[in-house]
Amino acid sequence: MNKSELDHWFDPSSRTLEELRVLQYRAIEKLSLEDDFGKIDIIAGVDCAYLEDKIICAMPVLDYNFLEVIEKKFVVQKVAFPYIPTYLNFREGKAIASVFTKLENKPDMIMFDSCGINHPIRAGMASYFGAVMDIPTIGVSKKILCGSSETPVEVGVSEQLIYKDEKVGWVLKSNRRSNPIIVAPGHRVSVGTSLEIVKHCLKGYKRPEPTRLAHMYAGEAKKEILERREMR
Repeated sequence: MNKSELDHWFDPSSRTLEELRVLQYRAIEKLSLEDDFGKIDIIAGVDCAYLEDKIICAMPVLDYNFLEVIEKKFVVQKVAFPYIPTYLNFREGKAIASVFTKLENKPDMIMFDSCGINHPIRAGMASYFGAVMDIPTIGVSKKILCGSSETPVEVGVSEQLIYKDEKVGWVLKSNRRSNPIIVAPGHRVSVGTSLEIVKHCLKGYKRPEPTRLAHMYAGEAKKEILERREMR
């Protein structure tokens, strides 16, 4: 996808919220919740941190079998859009697309620290990015954006997340000491398989490894930027 196309889908400049909502609807017309991928060899995670008016987007790439990092990249950009619930793709999407294009090892799947179809119009960051870029994606978030579920109390137990009588994901107890996480398909992954993949990526922490390491890497990049400032 060239720069003009990326700007069309991810740059919120000079657009009203109504126009951005229309863009979300257009993106999710492409959405698929079928398992449309081959063997997963490489999986990436993505998370963003903020520093004043800057967004730091980090994307580690992992070997899927051993969950070891084989590559990691980050980008720093100026924040171009305020935080508005359900419009996160226009706050973080451009930075995520930028770091994705820099990867030497293109992942078979991307796991986001945000929502998938568990969004009022199915356009969570994982679904929107996946549909636009046509890559399999999964969303893993910390809070329920929409829908309702029972709360699992035993590690490894998951409960269905239901929104408007549709199963849109899972509430999964991933760690004994932490609140459950929310798992949802983004694009080209089914509801059931999204849970299987996230469970495979758990190593005893609250977050699955792709997003846990992305969170850590974004924090490290932020710390590095601050240290460089202090040395000037």
